[in-house]
Amino acid sequence: MKIITSLLAGASLALVASMSSAASTGNTLATVDPEADRLALQAFFQKRFPQVELDDYANGIYALDAASRAQWEEMEEFPPYEFDIEAGEEMFNTPFANGKSYADCFENGGMGIRQNFPYWSDEQDRVVTLELAINQCREANGEKKLKAKKGAIAQISAYMASTSAGNIIDVKIPNDKAKAAYLDGKAQFYSRRGQLNMSCANCHVQGVNIPIRADRTSATLGHVTHFPVFRSKWGELGTLHRRFGGCQNNVRGTPLKAQGKEYSNLEFFMTYMSNGLEVNGPGSRK
Repeated sequence: MKIITSLLAGASLALVASMSSAASTGNTLATVDPEADRLALQAFFQKRFPQVELDDYANGIYALDAASRAQWEEMEEFPPYEFDIEAGEEMFNTPFANGKSYADCFENGGMGIRQNFPYWSDEQDRVVTLELAINQCREANGEKKLKAKKGAIAQISAYMASTSAGNIIDVKIPNDKAKAAYLDGKAQFYSRRGQLNMSCANCHVQGVNIPIRADRTSATLGHVTHFPVFRSKWGELGTLHRRFGGCQNNVRGTPLKAQGKEYSNLEFFMTYMSNGLEVNGPGSRK
């Protein structure tokens, strides 16, 4: 309880209350305004941390905490994910048994497209993340799916992200079905869960930059720009959905299926919130 109390102390509840209310199932799609949500979230953080440039939120907690940033910059001199990018590039360019490759599945041969994911697919009636698209490419070419949280899929995703460095995130919500997926992701973000009865927003809106033991929580703005990430805690590269599951474990909840619709919708919402920021993945984090 001390952790929860310190997490919430001094944090503004206005944005969380208004946005979580708008995420309730009682609202119709006509009332959903993703762009207003995005601008409100950006304004909230700019007011709370006026010294931080908007673009710097792509660097997570390192935009907010100088001591952490200094350690991170030292680590980035010899990036721990460098070999993962090389492994991902090799796998990306290795032909499948049928002679085709990943490049045949993606626009522009898969290069420089990370900023367009996730996207809403009318054909599939769901949000498609980059990792899901990688596995769909494999299955379409007679190959087995990769595990969704780490290993080869994270390495391939890391390589594709590295070719998109500096590109501006530009996720679209083209129709009402996409808006419904966005709304579900928003509800996922603001809904409390687990024995600690906490939501994503408790840590990543209200609790930003507040110490929890030896760590500080990052802002949801820019949270997705640097994935997949090499976490010191993991000792390896992992996907965003792996991180979602870890967060749910932290609040003593039950993680959902990686690349399932719930986590994909959550990624859709969070990525839309970061529209206008640069892709800078893969990254390294504690």
